[in-house]
Amino acid sequence: MCQLLGMNCNVPTDICFSFTGFQARGGATDVHRDGWGIAFFEGRGVRVFLDPQPSCASPVAELVRHYPIHSLNVIAHIRKATQGSIGLENTHPFIRELWGRYWIFAHNGNLNAYAPALDGGFLPVGQTDSERTFCHLLQTLRRRFPAGPPERLELHWALEEFAAQVRLHGAFNFLLSNGDCLFAHRSTDLHYILRQAPFAVAHLRDQDVAVDFSEVTSPNDRVVLIATLPLTDNETWTPLPADCVVMFAEGVYHPA
Repeated sequence: MCQLLGMNCNVPTDICFSFTGFQARGGATDVHRDGWGIAFFEGRGVRVFLDPQPSCASPVAELVRHYPIHSLNVIAHIRKATQGSIGLENTHPFIRELWGRYWIFAHNGNLNAYAPALDGGFLPVGQTDSERTFCHLLQTLRRRFPAGPPERLELHWALEEFAAQVRLHGAFNFLLSNGDCLFAHRSTDLHYILRQAPFAVAHLRDQDVAVDFSEVTSPNDRVVLIATLPLTDNETWTPLPADCVVMFAEGVYHPA
């Protein structure tokens, strides 16, 4: 299946170090050769880079790896296709507008016999179960909150209820953000780490690259990384609780 990478922090931060290790898993150190993508929130806008090529050989991925885009919320994905052909239209993360904000979604898993009725407000462009689920999620939220966007806690509980129904159809690891916070749901594999003072040296598993974060951060920085599998080999990553939606906001973990 696919792999996910997310970041949430309290100050705009670049993801170059983590993406360097993640990029290698797209065909070099792992089998996820069917496309990749990454989305960076900047205020109310989003930069999205997508490529159906393996990330390990993608010139666009090389650009991203050396481009220090600073963001509070980032979602990335490397794909091993299970449903839908290899192509740009099936490459995660997916983007849609709801309540005047962009929403970004990426999924790792495979959903069987999941064919929700869509009312036309949000429709998939490609053939993946992931994009179809994203459209159904936004449709569900719009119907549940017809007056407009809910508070974070209400949104959190709505996502928890939605995830409980969808995971009956198969593995449903996902990352979701509207630029305000980042939501994560683990069915099988999804880990996180909080980096805060005192910062130390981190070394990647997939590349012989290390960074001393004490040299590139300030004492008040809080950065949460979420990944399908740990990206570093000298830090302690924690599995997210299974079958729960977790919220990260300003680099703080909020359980369901």
